[in-house]
Amino acid sequence: MRTDAGTPTDAQALDAYSSIVTRIAERLAPSVTNLAVYRKVRGGRRMAGSGSGVVITTDGFVLTSAHVVAGSDGGNASFSDGRETSFEIVGADPLSDLAVVRARGDGLVPAELGDASRLKVGQLVVAIGNPLGFGGTVTAGVVGAVGRSFVTQSNGTARFVENVIQTDAALHPGNSGGALVESRGTVVGINTALVGPGMGQGLGLAVPVNETTLKIVSSLMTEGRVRRAWFGVAGGSRPLPPRVAREVGRERGIEVVQVVPGSPAETAGLRPEDLIVEVHGTAVEGMDDLQRLMDGSLAGMTIDILVYRDRLLRLSITPAELAA
Repeated sequence: MRTDAGTPTDAQALDAYSSIVTRIAERLAPSVTNLAVYRKVRGGRRMAGSGSGVVITTDGFVLTSAHVVAGSDGGNASFSDGRETSFEIVGADPLSDLAVVRARGDGLVPAELGDASRLKVGQLVVAIGNPLGFGGTVTAGVVGAVGRSFVTQSNGTARFVENVIQTDAALHPGNSGGALVESRGTVVGINTALVGPGMGQGLGLAVPVNETTLKIVSSLMTEGRVRRAWFGVAGGSRPLPPRVAREVGRERGIEVVQVVPGSPAETAGLRPEDLIVEVHGTAVEGMDDLQRLMDGSLAGMTIDILVYRDRLLRLSITPAELAA
């Protein structure tokens, strides 16, 4: 029954919402695996943790979070149909918090990868993990923000995971590395349970699946690593002051939110609240733009960046190569 204005009733809207979430869960369940992670110790191996992963090829390549497999030499992958097989680590990239592992066996069910660059704030998304290996856990929410950055610790070193998706789809221990899925059933993000200082509680965060991250995944699958240059800043897209926008001919830049102590950004003199307008002669308006530029060819090369700080000024920075 509809209201006089033709608007669906609350019951109809709830039924439609439930139908979407159920359909997505059923479609993705075979593609989301539990990863039991092991580490070598004297006299054998011991379990070091667990997480989730998303199958991306029929012959066993699985996408997960780098922090799930950090310090590991492999483990076991369990699927919702009861199958269990061993896996080995192909490669990991701490900056994007992405890793690829390969499970033994054929005939796996790959998920369809989508494009997070099309996500809009307010859009429905579903987070699916497999913390136990017997079936998926499912939570739903909406996209709260895109282009966020947060701090993670790896081997005692602070790094920023950039350009994450923020949702209110709750994540639980063991769901890291699982799928963030939009309403058509395509995977638009890899969930991470790492929440940085100041990010607040009750937030779901996911690394987006987009052109940049697909290149990272390809490098991990073929070379086992990603050679990357690194600034050491967290930031987000912000409007430029009108006068500056007119002067540089664009509307937005990257506002620096945090600077890693001892990083190339700190050495160059970058400060929080600086607005980065241009890097090595290329305009940047968001963290995606910066990520695309930060390939290994810039590591160790001194380049110019154009920054607005009360006025436009040029700084020299020497990006470092990000160690795995």
